[in-house]
Amino acid sequence: MPSLLGIDNGLTVTKAVIFDADGTQLSVARRRVPQSMPHARWVERDMAGLWQATADAIKEAIALCGRPADDIKAVAATAHGDGLYLLDKDRRPLGPGILSLDSRAGKIVERWSADQVFEEALARTGQAPHVSAPSALLAWIREHEPARYGRIGHILACKDWLRFCLTGTIGTDRTEASTSFTDFSTQDYAPEAMRIFGLDDVFDALPPMAHSAAIVGHVTAEAAEMTGLAKGTPVACGLHDVTASALGMGGHEEGVLAVVAGTYSINEVVSSQPRVDPRWLCRNAIDAGRWNNMAISPASTANYDWFLDTFCRSEQEKASVDGDSIHELLAAEIDAALKKPSTILFHPYLFGSPYGDVASGGFVGLHGWHNRGDMLKAVLEGIAFNHRTHVEALRDGFAISEIRLTGGGSRNPAFVQMFADVLNAPVIVTSTDEAAAFGAALCAGAAVGIFATPQQGARQVGMTARQYEPDQASSAVFNERFSLYGRIAGALEPHWPDIEKLGRSETGGTA
Repeated sequence: MPSLLGIDNGLTVTKAVIFDADGTQLSVARRRVPQSMPHARWVERDMAGLWQATADAIKEAIALCGRPADDIKAVAATAHGDGLYLLDKDRRPLGPGILSLDSRAGKIVERWSADQVFEEALARTGQAPHVSAPSALLAWIREHEPARYGRIGHILACKDWLRFCLTGTIGTDRTEASTSFTDFSTQDYAPEAMRIFGLDDVFDALPPMAHSAAIVGHVTAEAAEMTGLAKGTPVACGLHDVTASALGMGGHEEGVLAVVAGTYSINEVVSSQPRVDPRWLCRNAIDAGRWNNMAISPASTANYDWFLDTFCRSEQEKASVDGDSIHELLAAEIDAALKKPSTILFHPYLFGSPYGDVASGGFVGLHGWHNRGDMLKAVLEGIAFNHRTHVEALRDGFAISEIRLTGGGSRNPAFVQMFADVLNAPVIVTSTDEAAAFGAALCAGAAVGIFATPQQGARQVGMTARQYEPDQASSAVFNERFSLYGRIAGALEPHWPDIEKLGRSETGGTA
């Protein structure tokens, strides 16, 4: 049976996953990709280092697979969306890549929100600009690094950089192209969209669009040497990781709400008609004539990871030495906390929020008799509450018949049950461990004719699934707590700018 390679590059880890054509995962290899934060709100990484880490992961995945490299019939990549990966006119990296956790453009977005840019952008592109959108980051570079701005040759997303490294070809897919500069009605690039942001002069630097399952190049000799792939292996265009995750768990379908509990709180539903609302981003789905409506914020399990890194270091070290799971080590604490009432509420706004980047995270209702397990429970609950904020917006706009969940949080049954209770709806979790990489692999398979379409491939492999039913008593408790959680956030909203000023240095940075 032929195999397929899906590359999934997240905000901290790049993965290479090899699948059989029937969806069986054959091997996976990971490499951490260091982030650089040279200033407050800047989150960057070295583009050459990212490619090297990805190439190393591919080589290891091939070795672990136990099959020859030429058994891999096609490759496709997915990666974090938004952010910015620039090439100069000689197709060389133009500075470090900027990640979607970056918020340096906050002042620009704040300025845009006070004039007509927000309204014009929403009306033309189907989405209001946010701090890590390519529009905002390019505007920041234009204002603060004009020399760099003048050297821009190609405006890429993360997965497009990996595609370029594999094939030497430049381009993007429909899902990624719609992050800032497409007209939502035509789904094509719009010069008017660039004008709204004052970026007319770099319109020609936008990459050409192709279908996610189109073959856009072949593995070059240089890439083959670095990765261990066979020279000439077809490479498909790939797609935004949000869409890839939905596809990989069978959720890139109309009526299915796909929830991704990862670094970002991702909540998305496909529609056959565009519907624009400031509460979500109306972007391109994989196919023409379909839209992917995404309600998102950088406020999901990154908060849980922060808590582990900050308050559970000894357990993390023990898990690393013993080969245990940190989540299993902490399970007893969390389970004990789940069985008792608590006054603690947590707003998971450490890296962003539905209220914008000026909001900050925090515990309220914390007392001296609470322990770490109580705080962990509150963090998980806050994450679920933030997802519910987005889910309720999408429920207002679209008919939803099914909810599917993926991401790191979906591997914890107690967390999934909490989601079902918080949303007061059944939640389905599939057997796909690496949903985003599998979504990329489905595009690769469709590109070489193994599947008729990526969506048919997702249906064809027959993923097993478990459905979690909401407990009505728990849902009633969570509903009351969610209401208070929202009222507190609303009360804090006018004070967040003043809170931020407390940590601002004389040079303008924020501590």
